[in-house]
Amino acid sequence: MRPYETIIILDSQAEDAIINSVIDRIVETIKNDGATIAQVDRWGKRRFAYEINHQSDGYYVLLEFTAGTETVAEVDRLLSITDEVVRHKILRLPDSLAGRSVPKPRSPRSSSRAASQS
Repeated sequence: MRPYETIIILDSQAEDAIINSVIDRIVETIKNDGATIAQVDRWGKRRFAYEINHQSDGYYVLLEFTAGTETVAEVDRLLSITDEVVRHKILRLPDSLAGRSVPKPRSPRSSSRAASQS
């Protein structure tokens, strides 16, 4: 199982109930295959930099999850055939970025060395 991140752009003219059902269907598919959802971040309506399919804005959703390759293939298939999805992109995250851990603070030794060199 590896960490993944997917951004989904949905049709902004779709009703809220339809948008929620699409997101719930994707989340349910991920969970049914034994994967875990780390985060579902709904960004809401955003304006496109250029028109996509004669639309100027979309509803953005960011999903972070840990899953196997079969689950990712199934999510990609579902997003491809769902009419409300304008665009989507699934990326495998490096293990160092999984969970978005806070970077470690610098040790006092290295910061004092930098101050003495100035």
